[in-house]
Amino acid sequence: MKKKMKAPAKTKRAARRAAKRILAVRAHPLIAVRDVKASTRWYSKLLGAQHLGDHPHRDLYDRLFSNGSLVLQLHAWDEEDHPNLVNADAAPVGHGALLWFELDDFDGAVNRARSLDAAVIEEPHVNPAPQHREMWLRDPDGYVVVIASPDGEAKRS
Repeated sequence: MKKKMKAPAKTKRAARRAAKRILAVRAHPLIAVRDVKASTRWYSKLLGAQHLGDHPHRDLYDRLFSNGSLVLQLHAWDEEDHPNLVNADAAPVGHGALLWFELDDFDGAVNRARSLDAAVIEEPHVNPAPQHREMWLRDPDGYVVVIASPDGEAKRS
C-alpha cells in the first residue's frame, strides 16, 4: 500500500486562502439627468439613501449610498466632455434599461414613491416567479425605476 504524500503546509495555506477569496462584482450604475440636485432629492427620498452632501461639483455629479454601499451615480447631461453623456434629446432616455432596486422596506418605499407623486407604470403587485413584490415607476427624467421586495418575501407574507 502506498503512503500518501502530504502537501507542504505552505501550499495548503495558500490553497485555503485562495479558496476563501471571493471575487465580487458590484454594479455602480450611472445615469445622466437634467438636474442633479433634483434627482438626488428624488432618489434619496424614494430609496431612503444618503448622498455626498455639499461638494464643489454638486450641480454636475452626485452619488447615493445605502448602508455605506454605492447604489447610484447621477451625472448632468452635456457636462465634462463624457462621450456617452451628451445630447439628452438624441434618444429616448434609458430605452431598454431599468433601474432596479431591491429594498428591505418595500412598503415604506411605496409610501415614499406616492409622496413624490412619481408616475406609476405598474402598481404594487406580486411577481410570481421570484415571489417578491414590485412597483414600476418613472423618474423625473423618464427612466423606468423598479422597486422590489427581496425574493421570496411575498410567499412569507
